[in-house]
Amino acid sequence: MTPGPDLQQLINTIKTDAGSDDELEQLATAAATISELTSTGDAALGFFVDRARGAGKSWVEISAVLGVSKQAAHKRFADSWTARPAFERYTQRARSVVQAAEDIARARNHNFVGTEHLLLGMYKEPGAIAAKVLVNHGITEESVLQAVDAKSPAAEPAPSTEPTDLDAEDPPYTRRAAHVLQGAVGEALTLGHNYVGTEHLLLAFYRDQAGIATKILLEQGLDESAAWTDIRAALEAFKK
Repeated sequence: MTPGPDLQQLINTIKTDAGSDDELEQLATAAATISELTSTGDAALGFFVDRARGAGKSWVEISAVLGVSKQAAHKRFADSWTARPAFERYTQRARSVVQAAEDIARARNHNFVGTEHLLLGMYKEPGAIAAKVLVNHGITEESVLQAVDAKSPAAEPAPSTEPTDLDAEDPPYTRRAAHVLQGAVGEALTLGHNYVGTEHLLLAFYRDQAGIATKILLEQGLDESAAWTDIRAALEAFKK
């Protein structure tokens, strides 16, 4: 296993980042650094717990590996599968994708928002990284729509003339969709970003191999490694 920085290395890094000999400034820098390391570490651990859950591993198996009780493991990590997504860090484009997903679900007469709707919603922001990655791999809106039609067909319109009811204030995300929306924050932290963009949403699909969106991506030739490579290249291009 690659060793992390030892205590002295960490202290030296904090002193350098503080840029001052003042003890309080160094303490403030240390607090910020440790907080960031903790958040990143939790996100990384959560990422691999997600992968294990997505692969069908039980909480008993996961807790045994982590060396904690099943209850402790479940309490710490199960929230990402159930909690309401937090959109504070989402970019405008990422929020537009989520809004588009809700509109798509409504148009398909679905009373839920699933990962398939999120995937289709990415095409409503063609200038965003996620849509560009998809199109570059030949995964078009039309091909995704055909796959979605096969796996999650549009429902018959309700007898009423009223549109399908989706609560605008609290949309009914499926468990897997909520997991993707939460997981995107972890993907952002993994990349060292303080925002959540469409690229992070795309990567979050791969946290659960059983989701409809993930199945479609894999069937159409975009695996996680390829997505990572293209997203990193796109982010590097922005820096130039």
